[in-house]
Amino acid sequence: MANRTPIVVAFTPNYFVPAATTLKSIIDSSFANFNLICLVSEDLSDKMKQELADMAGDQLHIKYINLKGRMKDTYIDERYTEAASYRLLLPEILPEYDKVVYIDCDVIVRTDIAELCNDTDLGENWLAAVFEAPIEQQAERYRALGCDPDHYFNSGFLIMNLKQMRQEDVVSKLIKAASVDHLEFPDQDALNQVCIGRVKGLSPVYNSIRTCFLPQYKKDFLKKYSPEEWNQVQVHGTIHYTGGKPWDIFSVKFSEWWKVYYRLPAAIRAEWTPKKRLTFVYALYKTAPGKWCLETARRIYRFVRYGVKS
Repeated sequence: MANRTPIVVAFTPNYFVPAATTLKSIIDSSFANFNLICLVSEDLSDKMKQELADMAGDQLHIKYINLKGRMKDTYIDERYTEAASYRLLLPEILPEYDKVVYIDCDVIVRTDIAELCNDTDLGENWLAAVFEAPIEQQAERYRALGCDPDHYFNSGFLIMNLKQMRQEDVVSKLIKAASVDHLEFPDQDALNQVCIGRVKGLSPVYNSIRTCFLPQYKKDFLKKYSPEEWNQVQVHGTIHYTGGKPWDIFSVKFSEWWKVYYRLPAAIRAEWTPKKRLTFVYALYKTAPGKWCLETARRIYRFVRYGVKS
């Protein structure tokens, strides 16, 4: 395990290709080596495991942990899978690690995660995460949870101080918080409620959610972060596809996901059938006239609906 940064992902077999795309972006953005821990609710086929190993080479040493049923006492919203809540268990299920990076599988990484993890001193904080730049319609929900809207974070990218969390028995607190019915984002809301005051803020570059790329939310972003950080996010921010996914719709940073997808080995891409209309849109987007037409249509839509120019 020496000199390997531990990274944790959680996914179900039907999310194999998006997960592989995220992992491809991680290794393409770093020269470092990683220990990859995959938390699954159903065993992957040997074929899928081999395909992932072939893609990773020596850069990823991969371990699989099946946690099916471990979250049966927590609330699981029908929009999400059980696997989404496995991050709450990490201090207990990974006793061999003091510090890990957790990342969602609807993400394209454009920074060096190993360098960030090594350079981040957590002290006695339990987590490091990116605080959202809240928009007004979200703020009331955060307050109802008992959270300061300026310190509510997205849980799709976390550096976790597992050693400190074990010492303070944080897992039991998280499980209790996540057992409340009808949390909108069960694991994320639980983490925000329990970890108040124990979270180190990271630059928005490391977890740039959908609103970080939408001009109608720029004014909200700039209430918390700087114009320089806005520009950094646009150029090399890690793209977290909260909301619509680029394999389903013409989303924000649509082409960035498809670029990485097409760098996957053919064997992995063969594990699913992408939507033909979206492969067509991406093929069109790669041409200069096609990109101009699509981006112009998007700018007109945003101007008509939101009154913003981009």
